[in-house]
Amino acid sequence: MKTGILKYLFWLTLFAVAMAFLEGAVVVYLRELYYPEGFQFPLRAIEKNIVIVEILREAATMIMLLSVAILAGKKGIESFAWFIYSFAIWDIFYYVFLYFLVDWPQSLLEWDILFLIPVTWVGPVIAPVINSIMMIGLAMTLLYFSNKSRSTIVGWLAWLLLIVGSIVVIASYILDYVNYMQEWFSLSEIFFPKNSTLLLEKASQYIPQKFNWFIYGLGVFMHLMAIISIYQKNSKN
Repeated sequence: MKTGILKYLFWLTLFAVAMAFLEGAVVVYLRELYYPEGFQFPLRAIEKNIVIVEILREAATMIMLLSVAILAGKKGIESFAWFIYSFAIWDIFYYVFLYFLVDWPQSLLEWDILFLIPVTWVGPVIAPVINSIMMIGLAMTLLYFSNKSRSTIVGWLAWLLLIVGSIVVIASYILDYVNYMQEWFSLSEIFFPKNSTLLLEKASQYIPQKFNWFIYGLGVFMHLMAIISIYQKNSKN
């Protein structure tokens, strides 16, 4: 890789690691307030305004990662690569810092709340770590060929695999939660709640039961096929 790319790689890695520590610090504070005996399901009841702040914080995190990626990328495909790379480093080091700060997770199979937009995402810690490794692989593939030629080819098949694969992975994260909530709410009410107070009350009683590894694995396989497709298409050119 050229010196310019290596410079961006160093600083964006440092930025993502620093963000991971910041995110971990926030979680340490929240767990001290709501889970002094240690984090576990079911969730403790949290004030509505705190939930809103958490959702906005997650959105702000995405905006920050996207902003530095746009600044680093000279073209759209590079910005996309830097975004997923920064996201992946941030996600991996978030768990690294939590392990050293609060001795959690004890196992990569422990359940975690992964995201809150548009509904609660849950899954074993190893699942987002695998996703992050795949994202780093995709980012490095895109940056490698972008650095070698004026245009990096991402064919329609690769885009289709990336998009559908992402939807499938997200479905695996929200499926257990949605199935639980459908006992009281319709599908539209889960995603667009009419009574947010009641929804938060029921959500606080949720205990993850089953992670659908088949659906998750299908999504990861699609991502792997997309990376292979991009590599093969650009190697020929």
